[in-house]
Amino acid sequence: MNSLVTFARRYTSINWANINPVYFVLAALIVAIILNNPNFIEPTGYMNFLKRAAPLAILAAGQLYVIVSGGFDLSVGSMITLVVVGSSMLTNNDPAATMWVIPVMFGMGALVGLINGMVVCYLRVPSLITTLGMMITLNGFAFLWSGGAPRGYLPDTFRFFGRVSYKDIPLIHMLPVALIVLVVVGLILYWLMHKTNLGRMIHAIGDNPNTAKLAGVSVNQARISAFIVSSLSAVVAGILLGGFAGVSTSVGVGYELQAITAAVLGGAVLLGGRGSVPATIAGALTLMAIFTLLNFLGMPQPVRQIVQGLILIAAVALTMRRKGKHANS
Repeated sequence: MNSLVTFARRYTSINWANINPVYFVLAALIVAIILNNPNFIEPTGYMNFLKRAAPLAILAAGQLYVIVSGGFDLSVGSMITLVVVGSSMLTNNDPAATMWVIPVMFGMGALVGLINGMVVCYLRVPSLITTLGMMITLNGFAFLWSGGAPRGYLPDTFRFFGRVSYKDIPLIHMLPVALIVLVVVGLILYWLMHKTNLGRMIHAIGDNPNTAKLAGVSVNQARISAFIVSSLSAVVAGILLGGFAGVSTSVGVGYELQAITAAVLGGAVLLGGRGSVPATIAGALTLMAIFTLLNFLGMPQPVRQIVQGLILIAAVALTMRRKGKHANS
């Protein structure tokens, strides 16, 4: 009896208002999915869901760094495409080549992030325009490299990360490698954002870059680092997507907006200064849950785009309304 009373007191003492609403929305969507498809509650059902959501969750968590710093990175979808197409060309059907191709892809991602950050910081080009130009450039490079059509295939050693699942695991029966990658990368991104000086600097410059500069924050260094993290997360997402989707010149199309939408669902402020890695990952799972539910309800593909667009519009409207209230207070 005493243990029940203690649990009840702890439960009622929780400040539910401080819990991010995205977790409640995600829970409600999962319940709705289970009601429409009871098989979802089986390990195969929810593990495959997490496997499909892993690339978007990683991409959104990386995108969050740029959003919190006060910018956008529209080049991540094209970076995914370049990783998949470039890897298929470089491996050239040789499984042993995976060992050096993946580091090359990470090097390419770091270079793209560095260029994005330097153009924004030193040439004063808005991030929206900079990364839009980079998106077009990377897409063109991917098409030029592949001759406009996917060639070759990704060897099993490369597809391991996005395709393979460990079987006969107690309780859960199966464990996708993609989910392990999500947990590891998610913990790293959480630590960088919420436990290091880099994260504090990114939040500071997103909230008020002039104040942050006066406080001794290296604004350019923090912004460039944010773009590099975003591009590297796109490389990881590309490796996972190449694993279970195969080679395609359109594999990354739309992922940049999905990542921004996921961050918004997780409570990130589009003008910068606020955002949480765990909530952003939950936002990515929520977006995937919405897509899954729409699919179970038999809704056509364009409905997904409508829902995603409405979420972004509502987020921008809410951000501007909050900004207006703060300015008047």
